[in-house]
Amino acid sequence: MTALLEQYPFLLPFVIFLGRICDVTLGTLRIIFVSKGRRTLAPIIGFFEVFIWIVIISQILARANDLVSYLSYAAGYATGTYVGMLIESKLAFGVLIYRVYTREGGRGLITRFNEHGFGATLVHAEGSIDKVDIIETIVSRQKMKKVESIINEFDDHAFYVTEDVRTTQNGIFPKTATIFQRWRPGK
Repeated sequence: MTALLEQYPFLLPFVIFLGRICDVTLGTLRIIFVSKGRRTLAPIIGFFEVFIWIVIISQILARANDLVSYLSYAAGYATGTYVGMLIESKLAFGVLIYRVYTREGGRGLITRFNEHGFGATLVHAEGSIDKVDIIETIVSRQKMKKVESIINEFDDHAFYVTEDVRTTQNGIFPKTATIFQRWRPGK
């Protein structure tokens, strides 16, 4: 790469920009995997993140004397953060707890969750204005839109919150398709 940059010095800002995107994207994903307890994947991503950073910073320290290279470094950082967030949202990695507060009678919502394969727990509670039912369900992040549509169809005035869950054990969860079933249409 050194010879290429010496022959074509105008490529340096592009190399810095693209390298920084890769570096920061990996860093964003590594932090997410660390927070989710993925002990084997996070260090591997960290290795490549730091390797790319060292290569890019060495090029900056060796050759970059102009503002364009510095701006490329900063723009790559910002873009890498955005790309990392986009990738993480597409992966939908992790598990969420939905806590739904409704005055409509939680038994009906539990029935709807059960019809779609979601387990749920109902707690009767006293709210600041009236009695409410609190329904909790644990779902994979990939099922967020489905769960939210079930909640909104049941009670469009329901209040709900979501929280990340680090681990789950036992419970009722919808069956997920294996990777082979996803690739084979009609199964």
